[in-house]
Amino acid sequence: MLHQIYISIGSNVERDKYTRAGLDGLHAQFGDLVLSSVYESEAVGFSGSHFYNMVVGARTTKSVGEVCEILKAIENDNGRVRGEKKFAPRTLDLDLLLFDDVITEDGVILPRQEIDYNAFVLLPLCEIAGDVIHPVQQKSIAAMLDDYDQSQQKLWKIEFNWSPATS
Repeated sequence: MLHQIYISIGSNVERDKYTRAGLDGLHAQFGDLVLSSVYESEAVGFSGSHFYNMVVGARTTKSVGEVCEILKAIENDNGRVRGEKKFAPRTLDLDLLLFDDVITEDGVILPRQEIDYNAFVLLPLCEIAGDVIHPVQQKSIAAMLDDYDQSQQKLWKIEFNWSPATS
């Protein structure tokens, strides 16, 4: 069975390099990707360098657990350091946001809660999945963005081009 997945990408250490590396890794694993714009935002939850954030859509036959393992492996391959602090600088942060309309807290929380309260997730997700119905909120991602107080977090679209490496 083919599943629709949405993954957020974030980086605030060598942002350009690691955002591209994340896209390369995702493309190698999932093939064609649907890309949002890339946004720059201030760090949320800690004092640090600005982040690049975007969301990608892909299709896969893999399970939720397999997708999460792939994301963790791509992060690790790109120098992701996991520490005691949840909010810290990172080379690459890949989070599974939505997997079809699955709702679970078994191993991973889906849908990812950041969709509800982080503009740097909600805005790029809306760009590529505005019509998708959030399985908990039971409203479209676009309606969630309309209801969101965008004065809470500042982000701005940046120029960013990427294309998959060809062999």
